[in-house]
Amino acid sequence: MQDFVFYNKTKVYFGKNQLDNLGTEISRFGKKVLLVYGGGSIKKIGLYDKVMSQLEKAGMTVFELPGVEPNPHHTTVNKGAAICRKENVDVLLAVGGGSTIDATKGIAAAAKYDGDDVWDLVTRKASVTETLPIVTVLTLAATGSEMDGGCVISNVDTNEKFGYFGPDNHPDVSFLNPENTYSVSAYQTASGSADIMSHIFDVAYFSKQDEMDMLLRIQEEVLKTVVKFAPVAVKKPDDYEARANLMWASSWALNDFLYEGYSQATVCHAMEHELSAFYDITHGHGLAILTPRWLSYVLDEETAPRIRRFGVNVMGIDASLSEMEGAKEAIKALEKFFFETLGLQSRLSDLGIDDRNFAVMAKKACFGGVLHGFTDLTPDDVEKIFRMCL
Repeated sequence: MQDFVFYNKTKVYFGKNQLDNLGTEISRFGKKVLLVYGGGSIKKIGLYDKVMSQLEKAGMTVFELPGVEPNPHHTTVNKGAAICRKENVDVLLAVGGGSTIDATKGIAAAAKYDGDDVWDLVTRKASVTETLPIVTVLTLAATGSEMDGGCVISNVDTNEKFGYFGPDNHPDVSFLNPENTYSVSAYQTASGSADIMSHIFDVAYFSKQDEMDMLLRIQEEVLKTVVKFAPVAVKKPDDYEARANLMWASSWALNDFLYEGYSQATVCHAMEHELSAFYDITHGHGLAILTPRWLSYVLDEETAPRIRRFGVNVMGIDASLSEMEGAKEAIKALEKFFFETLGLQSRLSDLGIDDRNFAVMAKKACFGGVLHGFTDLTPDDVEKIFRMCL
């Protein structure tokens, strides 16, 4: 494995009553805060009032940016950055899931940019050297954005969706209360669980690179945690143990620790970003549809041992099966988990997607070249995988 430096600055308050510390923590950064949230579910569950109470007690002046989209638009990020510049905002507070937190990370960087369009930063036409501080209150276990340094922003004008890593976009403080995820629907719980697993699959687990066995074993334990507790949370949404395990698995699936020493393309994420850029579908659901087909497409004598290992150590398939047969059974077990146990629709056609944009999407997914990962993929390969998903 490669040499690495591990760094994660995020301070995490985990548990039922930790929001009582919000005022103390956020006031460390100043007195003006921009509160960023989505479609209003935080008001329905009473979280908005709890947050505002803490901010008022701390003497904060609050500005608001509601309406963040499930795949956050660059125009929404620009609105937030404009508020920050106009009002001299000191700190950002994201209350929501990964999309809200991603938008907030974009705002944190764009507010320090001399221009007026975050897309210049996302496309690397410009850069900044600092960002505004970020505090998060998480409401959905999925993306891991509450403890990592990246964000994904969509440009609906150009049907593009790209990741962005600012100078240091790790949240400074994150509040994780599993009770705040009780109201998450079965569908979003299932999609979020698929997203958690895909982070591990994509960045590290399905890799041909030399790795540290300790990290590989921990990756499997986090995957097993999702396999065990996601079905519980789908059926019993107020099960605290299930929600707590999924929430912490989400954070550790993407906070850099499991990936140290790896360097490869995040193949399924690259493909899914094109799906949600063109069709605005739920990210985790797109990953669930893509992942088994991708594994089937890349299955050969070289990749079979790792796929079989996943099947044996995570999905519990028969360890006596040969490498190739075990790998095939592992893929079947993953399909059953996503589409039967979690109840996600299994095909892109179920979501109203046809093949008219596949060629363009495949080329964009490969950035005009080749995706280097578990098996290298050309645009032609990616288009074939898209078609397998119809």
